[in-house]
Amino acid sequence: METTTYNIARIQHLISQYRLGKEEFLELVSEGLKNKLQWEDIFQAEIQINHLKRIDKIFSKGLSYYLDPAAPIQSKESSIFFRKEKFGTDLNLATKKIVNQFEELKLSISGLAKLSDLKIERSIPIYNTNQEAKNVAEEVRLALLPKYKKDQKKFLEAMINKFAASNILVFEFVESPNLKQKVNIDGFYLQPNVIVLRRNQDYFKREIFTLAHELGHYLLNQEEVESMNYDQLAAGSISQIETWCNTFAFAFLAGEKLNELDQLPEIGKTNDYSFEVIKAISDATHLSFTAILTYLVQKGKMSGAIYGQMRKEQEDTIQAKKDLEKKKRELEKEMGKPSMGAQAKPIQSPLFVSAIQTAFFDGVINEYELCKTLHLKPEQLEKYLR
Repeated sequence: METTTYNIARIQHLISQYRLGKEEFLELVSEGLKNKLQWEDIFQAEIQINHLKRIDKIFSKGLSYYLDPAAPIQSKESSIFFRKEKFGTDLNLATKKIVNQFEELKLSISGLAKLSDLKIERSIPIYNTNQEAKNVAEEVRLALLPKYKKDQKKFLEAMINKFAASNILVFEFVESPNLKQKVNIDGFYLQPNVIVLRRNQDYFKREIFTLAHELGHYLLNQEEVESMNYDQLAAGSISQIETWCNTFAFAFLAGEKLNELDQLPEIGKTNDYSFEVIKAISDATHLSFTAILTYLVQKGKMSGAIYGQMRKEQEDTIQAKKDLEKKKRELEKEMGKPSMGAQAKPIQSPLFVSAIQTAFFDGVINEYELCKTLHLKPEQLEKYLR
């Protein structure tokens, strides 16, 4: 077996950064093997190239990373996993990888900004949980909430553009449906001004609420990586910071409709569960039906039993729609019809595009690096340089 010398410290650094236990790491690196690898198979003077490739399947750093003799940088600035002990969600490996991916991108952009003399520092003051979330929402709505657009995706794009104007950098990532393990989060916030969202192709309202929620974390300057669990929100079994961010997000999106919700009578069978009113407010604000139900149960306008019933009906409706679309695709495949569904592309923040363009014009990066970073074909380059 071909072997090579390598930098043991770099693998140990990644194991620490990803917070993998010894057995968990060995299970991952031994996946598909009849005989499980042992600790001493890896941590010795030289390592089998095949073993090193297995390690890179976990961390996706490229083989040259492990061969580099330089000591790894382990600092709070380099990773949220060195800055924060606990997270609101038990993060799986796919999530840790995507968080590290965007942390590295954030650091790269910061470096490019310094070399290009580009100003992308935080421009909005930091708030705290002693300030009323609803008042803060009203205060920042004018600067950060775009004009209403009926199309949910276009409204999300408008929000990302509006945030960019205030130096808040929003990234969206799209997961391939073929991934073996998918992330178990909806979004996260990285200091000082980066928000990352998972594309929710089936339900943009959820992604819009996640963006508003992460904006709350930005305003408090409190980092988090999390999944939006509406049942926990309804039960109130969340931290003070999460409560503040949810209250803020709801008020931020609801605007004047918040008073209309507060004036609703108790929800029940006698008023047909106020279904039409709730639906109208959902359509007018891009607040999801579930988010509104959660708010009403928190306000004491709806019992837990009715909340559970309406939540289930809503989820069943969404699932039925997904199942119907899946059956339609399977039927078309059986009939030999080509798939018309292309891989969705993430929304790009104009702040990100501007940062990369500026770096190019200032000679910090070349054409190849610009195209690679912005996922451009060479023939599309001229459009981005106008």
